[in-house]
Amino acid sequence: MGEAKEIALFEKRQVRRVWHKKDWWFSITDVVAALIQNERPRKYWNDLKKKIEREGDIELSEKIGQLKMMSSDGKKYTTDCANTATVLRIIQSIPSPKAEPFKQWLARIGKERIDEINDPELAMERMRSLYEKKGYTKEWIEKRSRGIAVRQELTTEWKDRGIKHTREFAILTNEIMQGTFDMKVGEYKNFKGLEKENLRDHMNDLELILTMLAEATTTKLHKDRDSKGFSPIRTDAKEGGKIAGDTRKQIEKASGSKISSKENHFPQTKPVNKQKSLH
Repeated sequence: MGEAKEIALFEKRQVRRVWHKKDWWFSITDVVAALIQNERPRKYWNDLKKKIEREGDIELSEKIGQLKMMSSDGKKYTTDCANTATVLRIIQSIPSPKAEPFKQWLARIGKERIDEINDPELAMERMRSLYEKKGYTKEWIEKRSRGIAVRQELTTEWKDRGIKHTREFAILTNEIMQGTFDMKVGEYKNFKGLEKENLRDHMNDLELILTMLAEATTTKLHKDRDSKGFSPIRTDAKEGGKIAGDTRKQIEKASGSKISSKENHFPQTKPVNKQKSLH
């Protein structure tokens, strides 16, 4: 669920968030972008932050933290963030007709998080509902849900076996994707014409299945070999990807067509790329 839960939607606008110190922390520039009709939310926030500091609101300034969040290039960068209470104080300084709806939205998703901690199945149901609203089929959603569970099991193994840094997670993921599809994550996103979008949300059934196979195989190798530390785990990731890649090649040979597709799922916001020419 990690990938899905790091993004919340307010009136179709993405607001990045991270669960930190038992509360949601939100990207302040994303909050600003959701509230103002302005294409320069970063500048707006920088000016507002200077105003807050100039007016001597030290308490508010001290409550603004910096946490790493995913950017449009697929990498995580340190970003100005605030928890729910601090965001509510910040938006009081932003004249916007959307301020009150945004307050109600904050209250709702805060309650949802508490409910999900008490009953994790609620998180899965909300995720399925979100995908349905975006126009995905129930069959695809089930595969995507299973893929998220497989990915979570793999990343948990990585954490338990000594992988701590974001860069290491990215390298290991790229090894798996390279072995499976002959493309790293960034290359695959370019192949599909994606920018900020989540790559797996634009995979077809077989792409999702092969990704699951690669990650589940890698997890099994970690457990069977009791791999620990970056180097042995990276070896497992390469092998897991290669096994799935060999399966892909066998399917392609038997079917006479490529599995990796440029086709995307862009409901309402973007046209679907119908090209079928493949790497």
